[in-house]
Amino acid sequence: MHDSSAPLRVALVGYGFAGKTFHAPLIGSVPGLVLGTVVSRDAGKVHADLPGVDVVADAAAAFADPRLDAVVIASPNDTHAPLARAALEAGKHVVVDKPFALDLAQARGLAALAEREQRVLSVFQNRRWDSDFLGVRQLMEAGRLGRVTHFESHIDRFRPQVRARWRERAGAGSGLWYDLGPHLVDQALCLFGVPDRVLASLATQRDGGEVTDWAHAVLEYGERRVILHASTLVAGGTPRFIVHGTQGSVVKPEIDPQETQLLAGMRPGDAGWGEDADDLLLYDGNGNIQRLAPPRGDQGRYYAAFRDAVQGHGSNPVTPGQAIAVMAVIEAAMVSAAQGRAVAPELDAAERDAWPGR
Repeated sequence: MHDSSAPLRVALVGYGFAGKTFHAPLIGSVPGLVLGTVVSRDAGKVHADLPGVDVVADAAAAFADPRLDAVVIASPNDTHAPLARAALEAGKHVVVDKPFALDLAQARGLAALAEREQRVLSVFQNRRWDSDFLGVRQLMEAGRLGRVTHFESHIDRFRPQVRARWRERAGAGSGLWYDLGPHLVDQALCLFGVPDRVLASLATQRDGGEVTDWAHAVLEYGERRVILHASTLVAGGTPRFIVHGTQGSVVKPEIDPQETQLLAGMRPGDAGWGEDADDLLLYDGNGNIQRLAPPRGDQGRYYAAFRDAVQGHGSNPVTPGQAIAVMAVIEAAMVSAAQGRAVAPELDAAERDAWPGR
């Protein structure tokens, strides 16, 4: 257990889109966390944003630094598991950006290692603290929709040009399903637990595309259907959430604003941070529509919870067990898409219990 009177010193591995846009600003916003080191081959890029931070080119140097308590892995997806393993073996607490790993075997191995080393291993599922998801979840848990029969979750974008970056090049862990699938699946499991079966279709639709850029998965829970969808060729018109139940429906038109705010230079704690001006639309079935303001989003709460877990004051915000179940659904969807059939996630009873049924 870390001495709670001293701040946690954190190393961030990777200063690409995720490290620069999400991790560095969120870590810097949380009292009790200090970003001490960034692992990057471009020290100039890091120091332009973070002049007081040490920059090293080799992750092993950060892992060996006794001044550092925790490591955040925000490097390309195919490096997540080996880097997390090395950090745990060096005695560090670890945050892994999604996806947790490339497959179930890697995920299970990391979970077992963290348990042996008695270190906190957590997965960065920041979208649990998005305004849109929090608002829909509140209405569901308050019973405003009755029994939910249909849940639809979209993260759609319009990016018709294939860009020269690892996420869009053929290779292990690339493509839209590995990029956005973990967010969509994690939110669904938060609400409903592990599905009975997964039926999915994956496609590459853009000119010159090398990887999946369209993904559609149907999670089956008895007669309830949960639809998860992501695309790079949606110019507009698709709501973020559509939920139907026995007493009403809710639509959330727009996505949480925090990513846009971070890209614009806003930081947690600034005026307007996490405030979402896009209302939830609650339909009662009698022609009435009620507009409800969503809660304020705050992805910094993830890192505050991680800090508390390391210091022994709270629980891990996203456990390895939960991340294993997410990985099982990701894999089931890939098998389903390849074989054209519904596939049950390959989890044993104990692993399913990480996400109790809802």
